[in-house]
Amino acid sequence: MTDVTQGDVAIRAEGLGIRFRRNRRGRRSFKDLLSGAAARRSRPDEFWALRDVSMVVHAGEAIGVVGRNGQGKSTLLKLVAGVMIPDTGSVTVHGGVAPLIEITGGFVDDLTVRDNVYLTAGLHGMTRGQIDAKFAEIIAFAEIGDFLDTPYKHLSSGMKVRIAFSVIAQLDEPIVLVDEVLAVGDKRFREKCYARIEEMLAAGRTLFFVSHNERDLRRFCTRGLYLEGGSLVLDGPITEVLDRYNGDHG
Repeated sequence: MTDVTQGDVAIRAEGLGIRFRRNRRGRRSFKDLLSGAAARRSRPDEFWALRDVSMVVHAGEAIGVVGRNGQGKSTLLKLVAGVMIPDTGSVTVHGGVAPLIEITGGFVDDLTVRDNVYLTAGLHGMTRGQIDAKFAEIIAFAEIGDFLDTPYKHLSSGMKVRIAFSVIAQLDEPIVLVDEVLAVGDKRFREKCYARIEEMLAAGRTLFFVSHNERDLRRFCTRGLYLEGGSLVLDGPITEVLDRYNGDHG
């Protein structure tokens, strides 16, 4: 785990903004990105998913990101994770990231569960030796030992989430990004995952938590970010942020 002292700046965003195309043909061309033309030109079929978002997150903080669907919450986490590149502004992350974002996306359908564990953990920076040492723990947490040699595509959606969470939860990174990944799965396993998140917080790790579940937000988070239309409406204590959000949309 990257050494980040409790209270140090973990994430700093300044004037963060990113645009998307409304049609299904993708974003701007690679030529536009290289030339900088995309940052200068506005198209009628583009919209700002995030615009002029600034924040400072200190190590050890637990942040709940609040907002309706399509308001920029997941996009913000992807920018922090480095999955996307902003069109305007900047985001600086001090320390590695454990991204619980669309966690089943990197798995290969035709590979077995066993092979997918090694592949996905390796893509996230774990060595073969580290995976060997953690393999039994990953499988035990996911409760999926009877399916090790089953092709991943034959698993149920709940089983896929279980194995994916189990792999990512083993990453020893100081910043944890959680984006509604536990919406699928039984209540008992969700509580097991929540206990794991609480262990991470107790160890001083930084949490970014996107959820529509107010109870979960109050359980884990002390601070909230309220996004509306891609803009940051309120940054403050989670209770105040939830009260404002509920007042606007309750």
